[in-house]
Amino acid sequence: MPVADGGEGTVEALVASRGGELVWVTVQSPLGEPVDAAFGLIDGGRAAVVELAAASGLPLLPPERRDPRVTSTFGFGQLLEAARRRGVERIIAGIGGSATNDGGAGMAQALGFRLLDPDGCELPPGGLALSRLATIDAARVDPAWAAIDVEVAVDVTNPLTGPEGASAVYAPQKGATREMVQELDDALVRFAQVVGPEIAEQPGAGAAGGAGAGLMYFLGARLRRGAPLVVDACGLDAALVGARAVFTGEGRVDAQTAYGKGPIEVARRARAAGVDAILIAGTKGPGWDAVLAEGVTFVEVLTESDDVLAVEAAEARAAHLLRSAAARACGRL
Repeated sequence: MPVADGGEGTVEALVASRGGELVWVTVQSPLGEPVDAAFGLIDGGRAAVVELAAASGLPLLPPERRDPRVTSTFGFGQLLEAARRRGVERIIAGIGGSATNDGGAGMAQALGFRLLDPDGCELPPGGLALSRLATIDAARVDPAWAAIDVEVAVDVTNPLTGPEGASAVYAPQKGATREMVQELDDALVRFAQVVGPEIAEQPGAGAAGGAGAGLMYFLGARLRRGAPLVVDACGLDAALVGARAVFTGEGRVDAQTAYGKGPIEVARRARAAGVDAILIAGTKGPGWDAVLAEGVTFVEVLTESDDVLAVEAAEARAAHLLRSAAARACGRL
């Protein structure tokens, strides 16, 4: 069964499990260039599944072009608007894998919100521009948005700002230097002053460079842990009835895997159903054994070494190593 946790693959997982369809549109990349992105229609067209990463994701930019001071979620907003115009009643938004740190400002601008500086001028794209945010004007937003139920799949609990916030924890992965991190956090502090502490301090507000906060403020969205949301929608619980074992996987199993990632949600459901859960991973990292307390029966790896060269060698033989790992796992059942 296809499973995801709100990041890349969420659209495909829900479309596959619910008999939906993909809809392709051309939107703006994080740096404003055209990119083709898809969203999913499920439940007979009554609901849509949208991924931020499809339009505003880190893989869309090579490392030398990553700069969260200027990258924008505008394309993600275009995807959301395209989904709304198909007449949906509900939108499930996965927001993992972003290249941005703009608090969802670009998304809001794509939906018609005007983010204005003290002189009444529209802010340019990017997270740094939020340092000049004075007011938000919603006069141009389509009132039909008020009737749309928006659920956001997140797999982190970070607040918007501070040492555990979006900028400090995730901006370095998106190309930010130490100096940029402080500038970006200061900008999100200003954003928080405008949208209010009741939004900024919510667990998950810092997800996707603050897009979690932006979705709550601009669209009244509800944040949900991504893996349970997707696993519920896929119908895994019913499929586990009568099963002997369930296999799940992770590229690298480590301490972070235990914090609400997709494989752990599968393992928890399996444990509740009295079914063994086997996690097959490319390799192990520090703290990997934390997954054993979360329902994983045992872990099989493609390579025992976490060394870069060993991982590259394993990737070149992934299909063979995966078959071997699965065979070893079956022998242990």
